[in-house]
Amino acid sequence: MSRSDLIPYGALLLRLALGALFLAHGLLKLLVHKPAGTAAYFRSLGLPGFVGYLTMAAELGGGSLLILGIATRLVALALVPLILGTIYMVHGSKGWLFTNKDGGWEFPAFWAVALVAQALLGSGAYSLGHALCIAWR
Repeated sequence: MSRSDLIPYGALLLRLALGALFLAHGLLKLLVHKPAGTAAYFRSLGLPGFVGYLTMAAELGGGSLLILGIATRLVALALVPLILGTIYMVHGSKGWLFTNKDGGWEFPAFWAVALVAQALLGSGAYSLGHALCIAWR
């Protein structure tokens, strides 16, 4: 049996963890690989370079919105295709385990499931979106 009074705090922890992961990945692209390097990497995958910029913006913006709890359900669902794209374009051919050379698809698959769970749960406790009455239900 679940403790329904704790569900908002579970959703909060999931939201903060997902937001932090997206911020970390976006900041890695922005500060370490630099935008031009990120675009070059995306071109090396056969994608247009601007997709690297869009991905960086989605990770930084989506991560920030998740942490703040603004439009959490919508943001979580919007980020699922980004993660599934990493499986299709990068990690899928590397095998299941993320410890494989160049990382398998184990972690991105779990990440996608966690995003769907977040979308189902909503923002949880301490959501700026709820406080400002701008939550997407």
